[in-house]
Amino acid sequence: MRRVLGKAGWLRLHVQRGQQQVDTAALDFQVHDKKIQKEIENKRQEAFDAQIVQNDRTLSLLDQRQKDDIRNLSAAINEFRLQYQKKEDRREYDLYDPLALKKDLPPRVSDDDPRCSVSGVQRLMGEDLTEKNRKKEQQQQLREWSLQQQHVWAKALEDQRFAESLHDKTRIELDKKAMELQKMEEQVKREMCIFTKEFNRAQAEESLERKKLQKQLEEEENSVEISNNTDGDLLSEDPAQSTSAFGPHRVATDRWKGMSPEQLKEVIGVQQQQIQEKMRLKEEERQRKAEWDRRRVQEARAMVLLERQQKRQERELRKEQDHINLQLVQAHKAQKNYLDQEVFSNTPTDEYFDQFNTTSR
Repeated sequence: MRRVLGKAGWLRLHVQRGQQQVDTAALDFQVHDKKIQKEIENKRQEAFDAQIVQNDRTLSLLDQRQKDDIRNLSAAINEFRLQYQKKEDRREYDLYDPLALKKDLPPRVSDDDPRCSVSGVQRLMGEDLTEKNRKKEQQQQLREWSLQQQHVWAKALEDQRFAESLHDKTRIELDKKAMELQKMEEQVKREMCIFTKEFNRAQAEESLERKKLQKQLEEEENSVEISNNTDGDLLSEDPAQSTSAFGPHRVATDRWKGMSPEQLKEVIGVQQQQIQEKMRLKEEERQRKAEWDRRRVQEARAMVLLERQQKRQERELRKEQDHINLQLVQAHKAQKNYLDQEVFSNTPTDEYFDQFNTTSR
């Protein structure tokens, strides 16, 4: 190969080897950049995943809180109905008791049967000897009913106070958990800002180091090129002396004094190609830097949009929670009004009992 290429061939081979070394260094830089990009992308993805998990936890806690409140309210209402609103405990239950006929006695047991009515003409007016005892028993029964109603009312108020206290405690605990989640979220944001700042600083240092190394390589290439042009055979005055006896395509290396115009043209062409290649690499480097700047701007914009979306979600969650609390308050008020106006509103008086056994029909 040495006899085929000659001095010009060895010069071109030397230049190409130098170019290959520069390409290897550039490839190493690209591999290093890709590794850094991949690591940054992984950390950013982990931060986004952590943010999504926190949002899911917050929504899950709020949803569970709403379900627990509804379930506790329904359970309290059902428990109250089972304990204090049984149909057997109603005062008028004997009027529509399905087992009343089975429980009732025969119409007449004896002549002194107190169940004999006026319409039965079994006991005439003025013959009722148990009137005082009956009235006394009725008063005693009314007193017992009043005491029982007061006890039921006090029990209902106590249960309502307990339910409200339990609801307040649960709400305080959920608010504490929400504050803890908000603190964790702020900590993640601070860590993301610190990481972004460190990454930008590392990128700036790496860019400066890359520019410095590129400038050093250019200076070395320029010095090698100047040395080759000064000490080489390009300044020899008679290229014909190097013509070999074995053919015009060979040269005698010990008598070679310079290069022919064609060889010079070829060398200049190679240099032009190298200049164009270097300009292309610079243009690629400029485009790569512009792409990096564009990506940083997009990432910063995405972080701003993500933060706005998170604040909007927090406002919506707070509005939803306020709406749920308002519904609970309205439900408590409706239940209280129902107890005050419907359940405990019809208290019997003496006039109610005096209307019985007054006529024959």
